Amino acid sequence: MAKVVWITALNKDKNEQHARDLHQTTSKYGVTVAGHFWQDDLAQMAWAGAREDLVRKETGLWIILGSAEDLVVPSVRYGLSLLAIGVQSQKGYGFPIMVILTEGSMDPASLPTPLAGAEVLALNAAGLGPKITARANMPVKKVDLEYRLDVYGIQGLGQWFEVGPAAGNDWSGVLFGVSSGEINAHGVGPSHKLPERAVLEYPMKGLKLAMGDTEYTAWAVQNKLDPESSYYLRVNDFPEAILFGPMAEGDDAEVYIVRLK
Repeated sequence: MAKVVWITALNKDKNEQHARDLHQTTSKYGVTVAGHFWQDDLAQMAWAGAREDLVRKETGLWIILGSAEDLVVPSVRYGLSLLAIGVQSQKGYGFPIMVILTEGSMDPASLPTPLAGAEVLALNAAGLGPKITARANMPVKKVDLEYRLDVYGIQGLGQWFEVGPAAGNDWSGVLFGVSSGEINAHGVGPSHKLPERAVLEYPMKGLKLAMGDTEYTAWAVQNKLDPESSYYLRVNDFPEAILFGPMAEGDDAEVYIVRLK
């Protein structure tokens, strides 16, 4: 089965021809090329539209095509981050992402956390077609994390984050915070599915945490979570970053921070 390279082209007005050129270049090397033009519409959760295609078994590489200027737009960075979270939750955190710049330059370390492992290349880089083909056909590198993270954008239900412990871990309670935006609902239930109802143990709201110069507002519960159960939170607006992890007393709490913009 030929691997599929999925191209997300930013800013259609500027990059439509670049997308055609990249499609033509890549198709010469034995991979199937598919993709879409990015819709920068967070209110309608347009970022979720490509998830189903990206998580297919045959998809071997995700390419984000655009200029360095396109990739500093906060709403674009946020939407790409949420799509990456959704893909990584099913394809693994080592699933390859490539950023191909039509102009300008970018330090990969400046990208939001879900895109931080992306390889950044110029559209005119020598041997780009063979590099793309090789990357698409490589086995996905196994990356083990101590947590699970997913996100859902569902019309009528809103934007929901899912967090929980990875295999081999249990959490005796869990907290989740946002650096901006507002949490307005939460629940606990089986992983990979928003719960219809839930019993919350000692729920807490409006907790204030400071990490460096950033303040987070968090909600928490003391439900015990295992790899088959998760904490779900609905978030209004589009936070700069999220913070989550197991509940712990004193200064022993270990939290994870994911930058989204």
